[in-house]
Amino acid sequence: MIEFKPFDKIARLSRLCTITEKIDGTNGVIYISDDASEFLVGSRSRWLQPDKGNDNFGFARWAYKHKDELMKLGPGSHYGEWWGQGIQRGYSLKEKRFSLFNSFRWSDVLGVRPACCSVVPVLFEGIFHSQEVTNCLANLMQYGSLASPGFMQPEGVVIYHQAAKQYFKKTILKDEAPKGVDNG
Repeated sequence: MIEFKPFDKIARLSRLCTITEKIDGTNGVIYISDDASEFLVGSRSRWLQPDKGNDNFGFARWAYKHKDELMKLGPGSHYGEWWGQGIQRGYSLKEKRFSLFNSFRWSDVLGVRPACCSVVPVLFEGIFHSQEVTNCLANLMQYGSLASPGFMQPEGVVIYHQAAKQYFKKTILKDEAPKGVDNG
């Protein structure tokens, strides 16, 4: 007999969400094992090693240089964006930065976030409504990036829907086109 698979529960749309600025860089992850014996650095799709030629814009070299401080992140996988000078938009920066995605955990209210890391800027927290997404995009277009004040070409927003435990993104330009497709 075939195993019965129930239909997944459907999350309600009108639930808490967090809207953050979408930073245009490259994805990075710091992994620390439960017993802190392993420290790994990765990109979106692979583990990185600075001496193996797959450093992802210097992210692995930076992470190993800051390993002692990054160990304060504790066990788990810590995802973020590696961005700044020489990466995608560059944001008019003279350096590179690592901004953690988990704004709940790393807002730094308790001062536990490593000093070498920042957090993606939170633009809105509250009950999801598409108008809030529109408002956040409009504010970015009018006032520029919160991650890099004065930079007037921010990429867009990321919406984290808490009930669905799902991320969504909306970009300011060419949102309808798949990534890597130029529609003129």
